[in-house]
Amino acid sequence: MLVCVRTTVNLPDALFLAIKARAIQEGRTVTSLLEEALGDLLIKERRTHSRPALPSDGEPHGRLLVDLLDKEALAAALDADGLR
Repeated sequence: MLVCVRTTVNLPDALFLAIKARAIQEGRTVTSLLEEALGDLLIKERRTHSRPALPSDGEPHGRLLVDLLDKEALAAALDADGLR
């Protein structure tokens, strides 16, 4: 069973006219266009917030400052930064 909520949204006239024109151009309803646009916005927002950015340390030309496979070099770098 599909349950929908009916609501009122206040939009600037120019925005509504643009939305309505786009819906007509695509042969669909204003409601379906708004559903898709808001759904896409929320999905995009979840994607950008779901994974934290990985740290990117090193030189711009790709040479790493510390070889993560070298335990002694890693320990020395952590000790030098006071992180360990």
